[in-house]
Amino acid sequence: MISFSKKLYYAIEAVLYIAYNSGNGPISGRDISEKQGLPSRYLEQLMQKLVRGGLLRSVRGPHGGYVLARERRRITLGDICNVLRDDSEDNETEGYGGTPLGSHVVLPVWNVAHHHMMVHLKQVDLASLCEHAAQQNIKKTHQEKMDFTI
Repeated sequence: MISFSKKLYYAIEAVLYIAYNSGNGPISGRDISEKQGLPSRYLEQLMQKLVRGGLLRSVRGPHGGYVLARERRRITLGDICNVLRDDSEDNETEGYGGTPLGSHVVLPVWNVAHHHMMVHLKQVDLASLCEHAAQQNIKKTHQEKMDFTI
């Protein structure tokens, strides 16, 4: 089975967290790292790549954080994968010098599987994932923080 890297999984979850909870303004990096149980320095590197890739915007100031750079329906999981893909991954199989079995039989199957996976991920947008989260009764951050105790 083809698996995602932890880095990609954390980035997708962070962007989805922002999309799902962004109704009250920017989401702080600290809030995201606490929710995911990640060191903030690790998450910050991922977030900056997403900002440079045009998926997030960074908001400065005491109530700053991250917001989506586009509408939820205009950001797909494929977009996140493309932004976080390392340049070294592009060339992993290029110029593969293995056996004829590997280069003429296995590699074409691998490339087709990768292509189909990316086609599917480009069809899954953040808006549909947010709808799915709401259907699963996953509370938003601002709902979790409300306390009307007297």
